[in-house]
Amino acid sequence: MKSLVILGATGSIGTSTLDIVRIHPDRYRISAVAAGSDVAGLAAVAREFRVDFAAVGDASLGPALAEALAGTGIASGAGEAAVIEAALHPSDLVIAAIVGTAGVRPTYAAVAAGRRIALANKECLVCAGAEFMRKARETGAEVLPLDSEHNAIFQALGRHTAAEIDRMTLTASGGPFRTWDAARIDAATRAEALAHPNWSMGAKVTIDSASMMNKGLELIEAHHLFGVAADRLDVLVHPQSIVHGLVSFVDGSVTAGMAVPDMRVPIAHCLSHPERIRSGARTLDLAAISRLDFLEPDPVRFPALRLARAALADGGIMPTVLNAANEIAVASFLEGRCTFGSIPRTVEAMLERFARSNSKPAHLDDWLEVDRSVRRETVGHERSAAPYPAH
Repeated sequence: MKSLVILGATGSIGTSTLDIVRIHPDRYRISAVAAGSDVAGLAAVAREFRVDFAAVGDASLGPALAEALAGTGIASGAGEAAVIEAALHPSDLVIAAIVGTAGVRPTYAAVAAGRRIALANKECLVCAGAEFMRKARETGAEVLPLDSEHNAIFQALGRHTAAEIDRMTLTASGGPFRTWDAARIDAATRAEALAHPNWSMGAKVTIDSASMMNKGLELIEAHHLFGVAADRLDVLVHPQSIVHGLVSFVDGSVTAGMAVPDMRVPIAHCLSHPERIRSGARTLDLAAISRLDFLEPDPVRFPALRLARAALADGGIMPTVLNAANEIAVASFLEGRCTFGSIPRTVEAMLERFARSNSKPAHLDDWLEVDRSVRRETVGHERSAAPYPAH
């Protein structure tokens, strides 16, 4: 029986992981769980799976969690230190699925401890990918990509090395605005942006999908995960979300990672790797789907992808700036303080502002200080970002 730690146990990745554990109660035991602020959900998970330890990220919610677990014998804690304690709880695999920079330190702690990690937190690699992968090499930590696209690439790659790869291609659904014109996208409402056609995800990730920023962030992640140069990374829009990633080799052959759009597929792969287990997802029926379409992404209608490519090419702190500015702008949009089109304009303004101070910090704390600085600078700017010129 394998023991698991789930960081982000009440989010979409966490709940999908729990679904798989319920299918295989004889294979997996959950030893520790953590969540940001959902005390009721976290306590319910802790009770159902009889975990040893539960942590809530919001330090003020410690008493509420302790009360919710009273009489169970389950230890609990609150705040970042408690989440790190959960990450370091004895386990065979850490599911790193806390959204945002809140997940960076706990995941880094697990890497520093040499743990096996199923990585779903984008910020670890986007904000400080060079440092994360350096630490993983130093400690022998194994980083398994849990995002559907990177997991598909991981499976398609097999034992081949970066030197054998001609190109890596991530696919994007195109989101809810795939066929919209630029003006309509710019004025999109919160409800329209959250209406993803294929995936059920958290609000922030869904907005990133609508702007295609998520695919830009994934290019940066792929660069660090697989050691492939930026100019050999591609994106294709694939509305059916069946092919999640492709690897083109130097001999002309191409392998594709394919599955129904269900996060339980990559999660099950990470849980059982190198073996295979049932995930609970339905079997892929290509005859029923009948066609698979692939299109080049439009950088005019989706400027976020262009900005991410530029940040990756520039290197240094630019991916950190990209991510931090995007998080502030997305939060502002979700709260009704700016337009959808303001998101990429705000990000571009921050990239320009910080370009002259570009550097490569030596330590994780330095990377996170850049992140905080960008966030402070971005607040308020998103409400005044001017529209792009008409094309």
